[in-house]
Amino acid sequence: MVPPVAVSPLIKTARWSALLLGVVYGKQRFEYLKPIAEEERRVEEAEKKAREEQERIYKQLSEADSDTILK
Repeated sequence: MVPPVAVSPLIKTARWSALLLGVVYGKQRFEYLKPIAEEERRVEEAEKKAREEQERIYKQLSEADSDTILK
């Protein structure tokens, strides 16, 4: 086995700096996108409720149409 090579302190510092900057950027990006995603979820939930209400009404109307004397 080959013995490990000593890594330059400059390279180590650059790698750790890049890692920390990536973590900071990720947190900022998450905080930026979080309210947008919450708004999208809220709108989708409202649309889902409206769609379910329309389906319920349609089902009631179709059941009412099928309940006739002329079966």
